[in-house]
Amino acid sequence: MRAARTRHALLTVALAGCIVASVAAAAASAVPGLPAAPRPAPVTAENLPDRYAVNHRYLTEAADAARRMGDESRAEALDHLADGDRTFLEVSAEGDGQAVEVIGDLVHAQRIALLVPGSDTTVDTFDHLGSPHSSMGGGARALYGEMRALAPDSQVAVIAWYGYRAPRTKSRDTVTRTRAVEGGSLLREQLRQLRGLNPAAPTALLCHSYGSVVCAEALRGTDQQAQSGLTGVVVFGSPGTGARSASELGIRVPLWAGRGSRDWIANVPHTQLPLPSGNVGFGADPTSADFGARTLPTGDSRHGDYLQPGSLPLRNIALISLGRDAAVARG
Repeated sequence: MRAARTRHALLTVALAGCIVASVAAAAASAVPGLPAAPRPAPVTAENLPDRYAVNHRYLTEAADAARRMGDESRAEALDHLADGDRTFLEVSAEGDGQAVEVIGDLVHAQRIALLVPGSDTTVDTFDHLGSPHSSMGGGARALYGEMRALAPDSQVAVIAWYGYRAPRTKSRDTVTRTRAVEGGSLLREQLRQLRGLNPAAPTALLCHSYGSVVCAEALRGTDQQAQSGLTGVVVFGSPGTGARSASELGIRVPLWAGRGSRDWIANVPHTQLPLPSGNVGFGADPTSADFGARTLPTGDSRHGDYLQPGSLPLRNIALISLGRDAAVARG
């Protein structure tokens, strides 16, 4: 009995320590006093241009407010988001912020890819998290470019969905499902709105790191109608999904899972431990043969390199997003 308790404690420490120690927290502290985010009506094809315009004005105003408050770092991040003709479905500069960017023509796209990020994503790191392609915005732009290159005659759109409160790496939230449960509910609503905006476009759901836990929560237990429009789900650099197998998630489309040979997340113990305050860990390894997902070839990618331009995983993720599963290559 004592040995079992000791193993339990050691696994808990190992799981939490491995995740916390593997990545340095990259996000800035929350900024109080910034203007409240817009709360627009539900998005439709007709009001989408107005929504983009309202969010652009808000970003500009929030950047000016941050600068007046002396927070030049937050001001510069918001300036980047407001730059040029970038378009956002959702934005907020409060706290860690929120940003759901659309790249391409969402209403007329023939294929849509929705990208869900992992820990340490904030408005401050949206365009640069260690490197541009490791960030939400940079990775989404790389994916859009790859999809266009592979299918130049098709209209495509990519959604960079930082629409939930992503946990900080150095926090307890990054080893529990608390933020994922909250984010999963928001992601389900986003997918529902997409069906209303463009019901004809097949959508691929792409989930990086902790984002794979969010995607699993969004899809777990939903019926076939709720998953309509999805053509594939991809999890990469995943610590687990909270499920013991792909079948337990109830996903009715192909599920792909990949992890690069240089990804630190391979060191995370694939277990789930019940504690009085809630479960710690995310269970089975999605890339294991027993889990039942299709293999996403990722080569020697590191944790932040899956969407690096010119890389094997970027090409394969783009092919899946285009519905060209048979062309996925090992490289």
